[in-house]
Amino acid sequence: MAETSVLEAVARPGTGKGAARKARREGYVPGVVYGGGEAPQSINIRSNELLKELKAGRFLARLVTLRIDGKDSRVICRAVQRDVVKDLPIHVDFFRLSERSLINLFIPVEFVDREKSPGLRRGGVLQVVRPEVELVVTAGNIPEKITASVAGLDINDTIHISNVTLPAGSRPTITDRDFVIANITAPSGLRAAEAGEEGEEEAAEG
Repeated sequence: MAETSVLEAVARPGTGKGAARKARREGYVPGVVYGGGEAPQSINIRSNELLKELKAGRFLARLVTLRIDGKDSRVICRAVQRDVVKDLPIHVDFFRLSERSLINLFIPVEFVDREKSPGLRRGGVLQVVRPEVELVVTAGNIPEKITASVAGLDINDTIHISNVTLPAGSRPTITDRDFVIANITAPSGLRAAEAGEEGEEEAAEG
């Protein structure tokens, strides 16, 4: 199961613009949690805590544990409204998730069996194109990572998404092409030698 970040919040008394303005004056960002078969709930989140999560990146594509007055809910952010001048968050919407909810999340890729790759043993370099892959997963079965083996791969070989066994119940969000995850490139010395040989051949032909 993938780890999630924990974001502390408090229930916001009152609704409407007046309550939201009061929250902002006190250093909070007002927000709403909805979905999951429950009534919408107004909340306040410390502005500095929300900014920390936003700066971590991909906040709208990460699972978050929202702790409201000590009670945890698994949510995903659906929208962040920002001040047009200061570019600071002024409102945030969260969606509650059930065990069977389908969500898009970026899952890290771990490359294994490096010692079994002829290309890497020859000094090749593993060029990672996608350190994370966006998958459609169920909220109750979110993988911590996906694993890609480089066993048997030589220089100039490529790993596509079709070469990776995905966790049960998950699928890539990109479905129109067999996209590249990584490839093995020649070491700089070998590339220079090959380029030199090609130059010599061209000179001899000329």
